[in-house]
Amino acid sequence: MSAKPLIHLASASPRRGDLLKQIGVSFNQFPVDITEECRAGEVAEVFCLRLALEKARAGRARLPSSDSRPVLGSDTVVALNEHVLGKPANREDALTMLRQLSGHTHEVYTSVALVGADEWAESRLSVSHVTFRVLEEEEIAAYWATGEPADKAGAYGIQGFGAIFVERLEGSYSGVMGLPLFETAELLKHFGIKILKTDES
Repeated sequence: MSAKPLIHLASASPRRGDLLKQIGVSFNQFPVDITEECRAGEVAEVFCLRLALEKARAGRARLPSSDSRPVLGSDTVVALNEHVLGKPANREDALTMLRQLSGHTHEVYTSVALVGADEWAESRLSVSHVTFRVLEEEEIAAYWATGEPADKAGAYGIQGFGAIFVERLEGSYSGVMGLPLFETAELLKHFGIKILKTDES
């Protein structure tokens, strides 16, 4: 028998679901529909935090007031030289992004937000620095053909084939995947949900 969900996950991402399972958090998962566009003059970290909170609030709005479980929202933003690289629109867009990342260090911002039934909200931000080795044109094209880059910010996934491009990572591996587990656990604790506890606690 599966455990009763402790939280709601306002995301369709299987990666975020897998990361929550990794730390033993049971959840009910559903997607939310919000506009994910960077506003004029909005820097990457502010953009990332705003989207996570909007996702969590959109998820909360779908639930009855009698459901006291908090809603988790998360967002990941890839930025190179302060320029946000979103999900690629098509093959050429993805190839252009990967060429830009080739041989350079970029930032990955991943935010997590929790919203309670009383609309109390908290959020956290993880910032990682990822360095790509120089990529060959042939492997960039072959990587697109795997299908992996199509729905990923920055056109790559570190949990898949994209890992072979990463020469160095400074920060949170789980954050680059899509859900920073340190920050997530800290937020859950603030909402009364402990990851590790004894029977007495």
